[in-house]
Amino acid sequence: MHDDELLTVPDVMERLKLGRSTVYDLIRSRRLPSITIGRCRRIPARAVREYITHELEAAA
Repeated sequence: MHDDELLTVPDVMERLKLGRSTVYDLIRSRRLPSITIGRCRRIPARAVREYITHELEAAA
């Protein structure tokens, strides 16, 4: 996974093993940054890694 790679919501769902509404909740709450290109929502791969790191640190 490259730092500049942009993921779709289904990509993030698969990587985090979460449902669509949960991913959109994370985006809505700004816990998972995203951008909109036209009508398409994209999440930077780096943001997904940072989210996982943050959650792991919070759980420790």
